Amino acid sequence: MITERITDDLDRLLALLPAPLQVALEPASSRDQLLEVVLDLGRVPEARYPGRSMPLGDICLSREELLATVERLGQFGADNRAGIERTLHRISAIRNRRGDVVGLTCRVGRAVFGTVAIVRDLLDSGESLLLMGRPGVGKTTALREIARVLADELGKRVVVIDTSNEIAGDGDIPHPAIGRARRMQVARPELQHQVMIEAVENHMPEVIVIDEIGTELEAQAARTIAERGVMLVATAHGNALANLIKNPTLCDLVGGIESVTLGDEEARRRRSQKTVLERAAEPTFPLAVEMHQRHRWAVHPDVGATVDLLLRGHAPRAQLRELSPDGQVRLVEIEPAGTGPRRPQTPPSPSPGLLRDKPVLAVVPSPDPAADPVGSDLSLAEGEAVSLQDDGEGAEFDGLQVLCCGLTPRLVEEATRRHDWPVRLVEELEQADVVLSVRQGMGQQPGLRRQAREARVPILVIKSDTLAQVERALERLLARRADQTPPASSEDRADAFAALEECRLAVEQVVVPLGRPVELLPRTEEVRRMQADLVERYRLRSDVFGQADQRRLRVFPP
Repeated sequence: MITERITDDLDRLLALLPAPLQVALEPASSRDQLLEVVLDLGRVPEARYPGRSMPLGDICLSREELLATVERLGQFGADNRAGIERTLHRISAIRNRRGDVVGLTCRVGRAVFGTVAIVRDLLDSGESLLLMGRPGVGKTTALREIARVLADELGKRVVVIDTSNEIAGDGDIPHPAIGRARRMQVARPELQHQVMIEAVENHMPEVIVIDEIGTELEAQAARTIAERGVMLVATAHGNALANLIKNPTLCDLVGGIESVTLGDEEARRRRSQKTVLERAAEPTFPLAVEMHQRHRWAVHPDVGATVDLLLRGHAPRAQLRELSPDGQVRLVEIEPAGTGPRRPQTPPSPSPGLLRDKPVLAVVPSPDPAADPVGSDLSLAEGEAVSLQDDGEGAEFDGLQVLCCGLTPRLVEEATRRHDWPVRLVEELEQADVVLSVRQGMGQQPGLRRQAREARVPILVIKSDTLAQVERALERLLARRADQTPPASSEDRADAFAALEECRLAVEQVVVPLGRPVELLPRTEEVRRMQADLVERYRLRSDVFGQADQRRLRVFPP
């Protein structure tokens, strides 16, 4: 049985706060599960807990109290963070335009021993491991415990690259939570990739532990380290592997993505377009973990195979592991969509020690296929189009025939079954009444977009691959079909496509790389709205200028 032990040194953090706040946080009930204390000038301080917040009194924070707290903290770094020596607490500052501190976020740091029982078998394998999850789910806590287990229990030479002192705490002496692992501090966040390489060249580590790989240089440094035979354990921005695939900066961590042109015979065999996206190389991290909750993790034992599935529009397969309150590690099997998870099943072992001795090889399907505009648009390349009704090949069908690009066919099937809509998925563009795509899906499939334009098949783009978005799109399409709205002329459709292509080229070739605003050609109101939607997908801002028929869209750099 694996039991958790938590140490937090909370008294040292609370001693820095104004006296009224120390009194408010004195009861044990106020300290339990405390995440952070927020101090903003002129506002009532508040304590934050998982899913809720609590005001600390009813008196607003004065400037004198805030300055006194800052003086007790000491100097902030270049990243506006400070700490308490040999603790894991982190204090972050908010400054005004003059550089004065006007707010503090005092985040509680806890060392939780025993959390990595879920992935202990992965540590024994010696392969590099990547952790992903939303903020606050416990990635840094898990990273800290992994460093300790590798150094103390497995006897590895471990070096921790501690950019913001979150892993091993503030000060020159690292926190005992990382065990015998060594810690290298980073002077400025932008130098993290250099310190990663320095650690390998100067200190002969067997394992490098890194928190938050977030830049292309850091991703390249990670690949360099992995190719030298050093095990990596790191966290990265993103909730799932699908997020990394569509992140051009970090996709190299999972092998990178490249465009491949297939031969005629291979394209016919796959029933796909000739240009598809495929994995470019072996992943830097062969193992990956998606941290859904603090004690519920999805493990990908073969990242390369998972990425290949995502790029072909298939549902990835993962092990969903759960750490129960009694310390048992369980595999949670997921049923197909709409049925929910089965009861957690304990692996055939008297204790989680089996996971420590031998990796669990059984895999179960993930409940949520990745909605990914970089990989999922290749559902047309190799994905299986699911027929919603058993009409037989060549049978007459009077309903709406949909070709999906980047969407999970399961969602269309579920929406159709739920509302009893006359909708069917098709594999060929010639059979389709409409192409349904996610954001950026068509941008990754220029051939399909061109063929749809030539065949006069409309394209509807939705924001995300979710059931609600799919239902809204199908309802809109069926309503238009019922109203028998006359289709736009070929000239209007061609003008709209030309306008969107003009907008895309302006963004990708001028606005983003050169940082200059661009004015597009005058267009109709409907076409300008379509261009504005496209600009929004690039996370950019636009506005309309001009009078009468000269009204046009101007796109601004980020």
